[in-house]
Amino acid sequence: MQRYSSVAIALHWLIAILIIGTFTLGWVMTDIPGLTPTKLRYFSWHKWAGVTVLALAALRLLWRLRSRPPAYPAHMPTWQRHAAHSLHGLLYVLMFAVPLSGYFYSLAAGVPVVYFGLFPLPTLIEADQALKPTLGALHYWLNMLLAALVAIHVLAAFKHLLLDRDGVMQRMLPFSK
Repeated sequence: MQRYSSVAIALHWLIAILIIGTFTLGWVMTDIPGLTPTKLRYFSWHKWAGVTVLALAALRLLWRLRSRPPAYPAHMPTWQRHAAHSLHGLLYVLMFAVPLSGYFYSLAAGVPVVYFGLFPLPTLIEADQALKPTLGALHYWLNMLLAALVAIHVLAAFKHLLLDRDGVMQRMLPFSK
């Protein structure tokens, strides 16, 4: 069985954990009423995690362009290969679109993004209260789409593990042989 490279596996799982954590933190922080120190802290952590996802996604894309993934099993139907390829492509697009939409939403709200409280990211757009709700909605719906596609991705992986038993999921597991 051909496996993904160690770098691809590490980036996959690190980004997956960060996306799940960032999504969860975003969900929790928006449910906190008012403007509390905890809510502000969570917003900062959420932004830092988003910037980290964006940077790791860029590294992952560069790695992916340099390193071919393992081929799908020969017995895998063509429609499943196309579906998997399309789903992976959409996941890559969203790994960039979600953090960028959040970044621009924050800028439109007039709140700069300062990575780990130390490194200010460039202000690419000025505060714009008219644009803020549109970017907020875009960020929200891109997140919902990402969550749905991640769920489909996980379900497909478990289908390969439990039903097909074809080794597709094991190619990305860190400790699988």
